[in-house]
Amino acid sequence: MRIGILGSGLMGAKLGTIFARSGHDVVFSYSRSKEKLNKLARGAGKKARAGTPAEAAQDADALLLAVHWSRVDDVLKQAGDVSGKVIVSCSLPMNADDTGLVIAHTSSGAEELAKKVREARVVSAFGTVPSEVLFDVFERRRNATKPSLVYCGDESKSKKTAAELIRDVGFDPVDAGPLRVARYNEPFTLLIAQLAYEGDEGPELAYRFERFGK
Repeated sequence: MRIGILGSGLMGAKLGTIFARSGHDVVFSYSRSKEKLNKLARGAGKKARAGTPAEAAQDADALLLAVHWSRVDDVLKQAGDVSGKVIVSCSLPMNADDTGLVIAHTSSGAEELAKKVREARVVSAFGTVPSEVLFDVFERRRNATKPSLVYCGDESKSKKTAAELIRDVGFDPVDAGPLRVARYNEPFTLLIAQLAYEGDEGPELAYRFERFGK
């Protein structure tokens, strides 16, 4: 696939690098420093390059939205027309100082994003794990037992795209249902963050669901 990365923080940088190393064509975008984007592209390998958000979006089969909630409107404006694009979002609707959700209970960040880009197809994914665990999961992607990763969305083809990317990173994709389920996924992310960053064992944390009784 051709994948545009909207956001050059920890999640965008690491997932973009993994996507490129998995064989996808990746464009890194949206940073105050052009050199940072160039460095990310060099580190990700020959399948990656740096560009503007508009260039990242132009020919993309999928876009990864990985910016702070306060920057969502700005990056979407710079990306331009995203009609028909699959937007995989890991952007959590946090307040300015990252102490709480600004959208919860009756809606979700993913649902509000879908309202902003009504002609695109939004899938919520990747936000429920710390960035620190991503490379470890990728390195062990051929293991028989994989950590889970929940995702949700309203359109089957875009969810299939997201599931493929989830598998490429090394997770077992768990379809949680329609996009409104992000109302549960997003607070769950805060639990994961609590365990990862407030616990004593470090942030290299993932989760796994197992079914019993069959």
